Amino acid sequence: MPRVDGVEHRFVEARGIRFHVAGAGEGPPLMFVHGFPQHWYAWRHLVPLLADRYRLVMPDLRGAGWSDAPYRGYGTRDRAADVLALMDALGLDRVGLIGHEWGAWAGFRACLDAPDRFTRFLALNIVHPWPDQRAIRRNAWRMWYTALWEYPLLGGAVLRHWPGFTRYHLRRGVTDPTSWRPGELEEFVDSVRSRAHAHAGRALHWQYVLRDIPALATGRFRHERLAVPATVLLGAGDFAFVPEMLTGGDDHADELDARIVPGGHYLADERPELVAATIQELFPTESTVQRRPQAPQALSPPNPAPTPTRARV
Repeated sequence: MPRVDGVEHRFVEARGIRFHVAGAGEGPPLMFVHGFPQHWYAWRHLVPLLADRYRLVMPDLRGAGWSDAPYRGYGTRDRAADVLALMDALGLDRVGLIGHEWGAWAGFRACLDAPDRFTRFLALNIVHPWPDQRAIRRNAWRMWYTALWEYPLLGGAVLRHWPGFTRYHLRRGVTDPTSWRPGELEEFVDSVRSRAHAHAGRALHWQYVLRDIPALATGRFRHERLAVPATVLLGAGDFAFVPEMLTGGDDHADELDARIVPGGHYLADERPELVAATIQELFPTESTVQRRPQAPQALSPPNPAPTPTRARV
């Protein structure tokens, strides 16, 4: 298991699954839900930036990292239920929620199902459940890479035996290639190569095809309303999602906004200072009020990031 200073590890049982949970810091609890093909280590750069004012809870979802990888249970509702069950197992009544990509998609589901369990939600590199349908159709080609991961037999074989494709996906997910430090990229590439983890990765994408795409296409989510205040942080260089997809959500949420920021699809890996500053803004504590974070544009020299663009969604 990769080492991050200040991080402790434990295992908890929830919904019949043994979950690995990494934790650090003290203070108001924030739960971090990773995307694919990552695990808790996706948040490594945020730990030294946030652990002095928050309690960071960073689980491996089922089928990822050091958690169990059962044969079933990779649909969005199951993964959202896992998040809620993990909170129960850890004694967390209410948390701030941060999710990336597929973890953020499950985060939206969890917020819709149990809004009283979350103070606020920050979604990285994902669209909300009410995207502009025309924009989705125009940009559907951006998800071409998932075809090699999602189909039965093919998806598992690609993840197990073609690590170069996973490596390519991670590399194209950042706009600055130097964002990946030695060993980090290979940690995530190797984490999906076992038979069980490759099946989990394949099943995750296949369940999205079978269930979530039809729900989005038919507008099934329009009957649901998001009560948890939410912000979407989207990298301007994200290869999978573009800003025009994010219009149309304000009619279905009490508070929902989008911010377009410098970076690619893996913002926590590429722009951790910007993500940390956003978290401090959205989840204020007594210490963050007394010591307000710098504006994002001052946090990443020598390539400063301009103030995030905000859009009504």
